Amino acid sequence: MLGEFLQIGDRISVAPVIHGSGDFAIEIRRIMLSHKFDCLAVPLPPSFQTDVEAAVERLPAISVVIQEEPAEFNLNSLDDDSAEAASRRASFVPVDPCQPVIAALRIAIQERLPRAFIDLETDHFECRGQVFPDPYALKRVSIDRFAAATLPAVPRPALPLHLARIRTMAERLRELAQRFDRILFVCSLSDWLWIRDEFLSIPTDDKSQDQTTRTPLPPDVEFQITEHLTEPEVSETQLCTPGENSLMFLLGELPFITGLYEQARAELDSDENLSVDGLKELLLAARERYQLELGLMARKITPKLGSVWLRYVRNLALIESRMTPDLYSLVVAAQQIFGDQFAIELAETARTYPYEPEFSGPEFSLSVDRARFPDGGIGQAVSRLPGPPVLWRTCELNRKPPRIDRERWKMAWNPFRQCSWPPEDVAIEKFRNHVKDAALAIMGADLARTEKFSTSLKDGLDIRETLRNWHTGDLYVRIFPPQIGTLDCVLMFFDSPADPRDYPWRITWMAEHHDESTLALFASSFQDEIVGPGIGQARYGGAMFLFPPRPIPEVWTDPRLDFVDTLEERLLAAACSHAEEKHIAVLSEAAPGAGWRRLAKRFGKKLVHVPLGRFSQETIQQLRTVHVLNGHEVRSFAAHFIRKP
Repeated sequence: MLGEFLQIGDRISVAPVIHGSGDFAIEIRRIMLSHKFDCLAVPLPPSFQTDVEAAVERLPAISVVIQEEPAEFNLNSLDDDSAEAASRRASFVPVDPCQPVIAALRIAIQERLPRAFIDLETDHFECRGQVFPDPYALKRVSIDRFAAATLPAVPRPALPLHLARIRTMAERLRELAQRFDRILFVCSLSDWLWIRDEFLSIPTDDKSQDQTTRTPLPPDVEFQITEHLTEPEVSETQLCTPGENSLMFLLGELPFITGLYEQARAELDSDENLSVDGLKELLLAARERYQLELGLMARKITPKLGSVWLRYVRNLALIESRMTPDLYSLVVAAQQIFGDQFAIELAETARTYPYEPEFSGPEFSLSVDRARFPDGGIGQAVSRLPGPPVLWRTCELNRKPPRIDRERWKMAWNPFRQCSWPPEDVAIEKFRNHVKDAALAIMGADLARTEKFSTSLKDGLDIRETLRNWHTGDLYVRIFPPQIGTLDCVLMFFDSPADPRDYPWRITWMAEHHDESTLALFASSFQDEIVGPGIGQARYGGAMFLFPPRPIPEVWTDPRLDFVDTLEERLLAAACSHAEEKHIAVLSEAAPGAGWRRLAKRFGKKLVHVPLGRFSQETIQQLRTVHVLNGHEVRSFAAHFIRKP
């Protein structure tokens, strides 16, 4: 709430804010609804009042009010045909629900309070953004203490135009104080102190008010201030619609977070902590978009991974001395934990705003300090409500290629050339070894026996048998006999039962060298997901590995295997036909049924089941993704296009 520290005289209360902060917008709403005021003063020129208030009426649709400035002619560039003789420039007011000034105007219009736009009219506005503490501190600190804590970091104005604006606002506040009894003045945290000093230095006949002496300035500065106080004729303002992809540069908060504030307002929900809770909503919305984009190839975003992402984001924000993160920190954390594709989806979700404009006005597109005007011209643009400085920061993400490129690459595919991507070959072979070792351990556990302790603990104490014979006082130990035999065939069924319509690509690949297995697989169609020139992406449904490698007939066209019905049974029959060892490892979610065991017994084989749940689902999801290259030469540049989901 406002204390005596933020009073100017007896009739004016100041609410210093950080422009573009949703937390300050909530604080302004709380102040205006808990106190009675009869006038609202804002730091905008009178020429903006009509269009700004009209744009406020259109909320939650975002608008922008622009005012072009006179062109600055450069005589040195008149002879240069490639350079423009005039440089276009404009100032604008973002009509943003999370702008504290706009939030104050919105409430004042609803409460039918008089509004006063008291800033100086100028034909060349100078933007002056400044870094302040994180506004999230308002959750624990009152606005007057927040303002007091920032006083040592607020520099004294030095530019003549800035000094002229301060002097004009102080004089107009003095005029308002003669007409109204309770005035709320919403202004920037960097200006309120100097406006207060200027207000108290204006001579008055009221002896009850404190009087101060204006700090003397150099004569040349005073002359420039006097020149600026003579208000020039300015251009008419124009109410525009933000261009596509401009909201990231126009709004103070992320467009997605701004949309959550408006949704909470419409549904009468609490929005006190949306600056932090909104990040959780952003994560969930990005997960839905990510899963919709990748389908079965999307990795599982579990609550545990989400909590890891939130902790990572918190740590990145603390490193930058902030309480809430910016978009860069969110994307970097998502890239490190979930991968490039999820980071891209998170960035795309963050810039979405759910409310479309209800009127079709001229379009004004904005970037960092640059803008495209409604007539198509390019120039500079500065905000009349400048927040913290905005900087470009680089984060390298491997994006999904455009649809037109994917269609072109698909048309250029040579159906007679196929090969794998070596890094994935190495990964799947390591996993095959891991599954084989797990199967051998299971085989050894089945042969273990227990005997009474005599002279040696053998392979360890058998706790269960010892407790069972506790009354006798005897100890029992376990004995694992040496492993007999090995495995030369591993079956992996990631999706069982498998729908043949989901896995139309079926092939047998021979090994390229002695460290690779002979591989027979069924997977989704790689031609449906072309990710680069000569690079297709598929998803394993199941696979058979024979190691050491050996030449075998094509599994999917071998007439000797036509007696089976399903994809899994065909791979199982091929494994039983070509395996030289008696045991076959089967990795699947459920244990092989009686039908599979009868099929194996028909060939004199035994199945050793390795549960799929023994392995990390994150690892399984990555191993199931396979890339098919249209020739060995594609391997030289495939890493540039292959993105792990």
